[in-house]
Amino acid sequence: MSCADPFHCVTCADEGVAMRVVAVDEERGLALCAAPGGERQSVEIALVGPVAPGDLLLVHAGTALAALDPAEAGA
Repeated sequence: MSCADPFHCVTCADEGVAMRVVAVDEERGLALCAAPGGERQSVEIALVGPVAPGDLLLVHAGTALAALDPAEAGA
């Protein structure tokens, strides 16, 4: 199976959102992240390894799926 658009979930057709890390709770494996519109949410970061404030993540359903290169993400 191939996916032509890496920002949409093949299973549920929902969009992944590029979010910026604001703060990290390493003990709980969570990061507080901000979406482009300013909305903030807690995100599980176990799949992407260590992150730091300022990092850009692709988030879907409350889980960071990948770390993004700001140039590739258009940020």
